[in-house]
Amino acid sequence: MTRKDHSDVSNQLYACYAIGKDVQAMKAVVGEEALTPDDLLYLEFLTKFEKNFISQGNYENRTVFESLDIGWQLLRIFPKEMLKRIPASILAEFYPRDSRH
Repeated sequence: MTRKDHSDVSNQLYACYAIGKDVQAMKAVVGEEALTPDDLLYLEFLTKFEKNFISQGNYENRTVFESLDIGWQLLRIFPKEMLKRIPASILAEFYPRDSRH
């Protein structure tokens, strides 16, 4: 069982993660002060994605819905305009949503 935003959120999360890894590598070469504001958003996302999404505890039994809600919390780091892999209708429904509902 899943939700209609599943594939779009998954695609966007992994695209942002890949860009974040690229920015992390670039930071090692040019330094953080040379990064753009967007680059800094990707670094923030990367850190939080690895800590809050990937590093699920051994005894944490997270549902697909909980994972999607965490994904949305992470994607809200970015302005909607940067989330190009998610259709406008899905953004309109899920981007403003508070995951506690």
